[in-house]
Amino acid sequence: MFENFKVFETELAGRPLTVETGKIAQLANGACLVRYGDTVVNVAVTASAKPRDGIDFFPLSVDFEEKLYAVGKIPGSFLKREGRPSEKAILASRVIDRPIRPLFPKDMRNDCSVVATVMSVDPDCSPEITAMIGTSVALSISDIPWNGPISAVSVGLVDGEFVINPTAEQKDKSQMAVTVASTSERIAMIEAGANIVSDEDMYNGIMAGHNANQAVIEFIRGIAAEIGKPKFEYPSNEPDEEMLEAIKAFAIEDVKAALDTDDKRIRDERLKPVYEKVHEHFDEIYPEQEAKIDECMYKTQKFVVRRWLLDEKKRVDGRGMDEIRPLASEVSLLPRTHGSGLFTRGQTQVLTIATLGPISDRQLLDGIDDEEFKRYMHHYNMPSYSVGETKPSRGPGRREIGHGALAERALVPVIPSEEDFPYAIRLVSEVVSSNGSTSQGSICGSTLALMDAGVPIKAPVAGISCGLITEGERWMTMVDIQGLEDFFGDMDFKVAGTKDGITAIQMDLKISGLLPEMVKEALEKTHKARNYILDEVMLKAIPEPRAELSKYAPKMLSTTVPVDKIREVIGSGGKVIQKICAECNVKVDIDDDGRVFISGINIDDCNRALSIVNTIANDPEIGAIYKGVVTRIMDFGAFVEIAPGKEGLVHISRLDVKRVGKVTDVVDVGDEVIVKVTEIDDKGRLNLSRRDALIEVEGLTPENDVDDSPRRSHGDRRPPRRNNHNN
Repeated sequence: MFENFKVFETELAGRPLTVETGKIAQLANGACLVRYGDTVVNVAVTASAKPRDGIDFFPLSVDFEEKLYAVGKIPGSFLKREGRPSEKAILASRVIDRPIRPLFPKDMRNDCSVVATVMSVDPDCSPEITAMIGTSVALSISDIPWNGPISAVSVGLVDGEFVINPTAEQKDKSQMAVTVASTSERIAMIEAGANIVSDEDMYNGIMAGHNANQAVIEFIRGIAAEIGKPKFEYPSNEPDEEMLEAIKAFAIEDVKAALDTDDKRIRDERLKPVYEKVHEHFDEIYPEQEAKIDECMYKTQKFVVRRWLLDEKKRVDGRGMDEIRPLASEVSLLPRTHGSGLFTRGQTQVLTIATLGPISDRQLLDGIDDEEFKRYMHHYNMPSYSVGETKPSRGPGRREIGHGALAERALVPVIPSEEDFPYAIRLVSEVVSSNGSTSQGSICGSTLALMDAGVPIKAPVAGISCGLITEGERWMTMVDIQGLEDFFGDMDFKVAGTKDGITAIQMDLKISGLLPEMVKEALEKTHKARNYILDEVMLKAIPEPRAELSKYAPKMLSTTVPVDKIREVIGSGGKVIQKICAECNVKVDIDDDGRVFISGINIDDCNRALSIVNTIANDPEIGAIYKGVVTRIMDFGAFVEIAPGKEGLVHISRLDVKRVGKVTDVVDVGDEVIVKVTEIDDKGRLNLSRRDALIEVEGLTPENDVDDSPRRSHGDRRPPRRNNHNN
C-alpha cells in the first residue's frame, strides 16, 4: 500500500533520529515524520501553483502546532480542543521561519506553507529541534525551490561542558539555552537565553552547535539525493534589468538627498515627491507595472545605503560605525503605577510599566512541556502611531509576541527568586516611537521600570543590536542600527546582558548565514555598547533598585506551613482562609507544597494575617503573645480567638493590670486584644493572660491588689468561688 515508504536513520546527541517518508501526507509537496527519541513531529510543506498578485514579498507561513494529546493532556478550555497557538508555539514557529526564509528565492511570490504538528513529546528530546530538522527534510525532498538543507540543535552549558540537545534534567542545571541553526558553511540562526555567561562561552557554545549540525546536514542531503523531487519553475518577480537601471539613473541623486538625514520623518517626507516624480515619468513607459517601479525604487535606496556603508563608511545619520544614537533614560513617569521607565535611543522610545501582584496572579500555562506557571511576564506593544501610520489595533501579532519574549528572556536571569521576592511581576513595554531596535529599547526600559518598582534585580540589563553589510568577500558591522539600516542591511544581531555577561541573543538574517568571525565581532561590539548604555545613561537615571516598593503596590509576606496543616489553614469549604482575608483585608494563596503568600496594601494587615496562619499551622507555645478577638463573655472571664479554630480563656483575674470587678468593664465581644499563652492543658486547651501581655508588650505596671490566684479550667462554667478556682 505504501510503496514509496522509506525510513532513514541516524543518531543525534546519543539518541536515535529517524525520518519516515512516503506514508503520511502524501498530497503535500513534501512531508516527513521525524522521530527523535519518543518525540514525533509530522512536517508537511506545500506551495501554490501560481504566484500571488500584487505583493512585494515572499508569502511564507510557518505553523508549529502543539497537540496536547502529545503529552496525554485534555485541553483545559471550555471547548476542550486546541485554540489559538500558545506563545511558545508562536515562538517555535518564528525560530523555524528565520533560518529557512533567506534560503528561498527572493523573487518568488508563490505562497508557501510549513506545518509542523507535534504528535508525541519526549521531555528529553526537544519537539522544536525535531520540527526544525523535519522542516529541512520536507523542503529538501519537495519540489519547492529552496537552497537548503539546514540543521538545528540546542546547546547547554552544564558543569562547564557544552551539551548538545540537553535532556530535561540537564536543562535544569544548564547556564545557557542556545538554539543554533546552520547551513553547511554558515551559522543561519541563533536564539539564546543565558544565565549571564561570558562572550567567550557564548561564542564557543554557538560553534559547538554549528559543528554538531554538520552531520545532520549530510544526513538530510543523503535523503534528498535518494528521494528528492526536481524543483519547479516559477515566474520571477524581479524587475527587468533595463527598467532598474533606467529608474536608478533617473532617481539616484534625489534618493541620496532624501536619505541623507538622521530624522525618519524628514526622510519619509523627502521620499514622497521622489516617488511621485518617478511614477510620473515611468508609468507610461512601463504601463501596468507600478509595483515593479516601486521595487526598483526600493532597490535604488538599498543600493545607496549599502554603497555609503561599504565604500564611504558613511551612515545615513552621520554616525560612526560603532557610535550609538543619542540616549536618554527617565523613571517614575506614571504616579500611580508600581514602577515605570522611559528609554530613548534616537527616535526609538519605549515606555515600560511594571506591575506587582500576588503569586496567584502568575500565568497558568497549558502546553506540551512541564512548565505549569510563569510568575514573570513581559508584554510588548507597538501601535501604528509609533511609526507614523494609521491603522486599527488588532491585538499583538507574532512579531509583538516574539519581541516580548526576547525581552522576557533577557531579564529572567536577574529576576529575584520567589523566596526572596514573593511577587508575580508583569512588564508592559509600550513602543511610543520606532526607528529600529525597539526590542532592545524595551529591555533597557524594563530594567529601569523594575528598579523604579523596587524589584531587587541581581544586576541591570541593557540591550543593543549590531548590523551587517556583505558584498562577496567584503563585510562590515555597525552598532545600533536604525530602521533603514535594518531594512536594507543583512543582519539584526540583538544581544542583551549585564556588564558581566550575556542573558539573551536573537539573530535575524536576510542572507544565508554568518561566518564565525562575524559572530565574534558582533559579540565584542555589543558588549562594549551595552556597558556604555548602562554606565552613561541608565544607571545615572536610577543607580539601584529603590529600597521600598510604591505605596500603591501590594505588600507581600510569605511563610511555609506543614503540608498536613494546609487543610486547617483553608478550613472546611474555605471558611478559615476566607475569614482571614475578610478580617485582615488581605489575599492569601497557598501552594500544594505548603508555601503561603499573603498580600495586601497595608503591611500591618499582612503581618496580622501571617500571625494567624502561623498560629493555625503551628501549635501555640507557652509564652507566645498573640493579637486575638473576644468571641464570648462569661462572668468569670472572656474567650479570645487568636486564630480561626484556636480559642482560649482569659480569666477575669488576668484581664488587666488592675483589679477587674466585671468582665465587660474591660472588654466586650468583638474587641481586639493582645494576650499571652500561660498554659496549655493536657487536652490542648489554652489559658491566656491579657495582663501578662500588657506588662510585657506595653510595659504597664500591675497594681498590688490584683488577684494572682490560679484560674479555673475552660470546662467550669460555674461562678468562681473565691477560695477554689483554677487560674
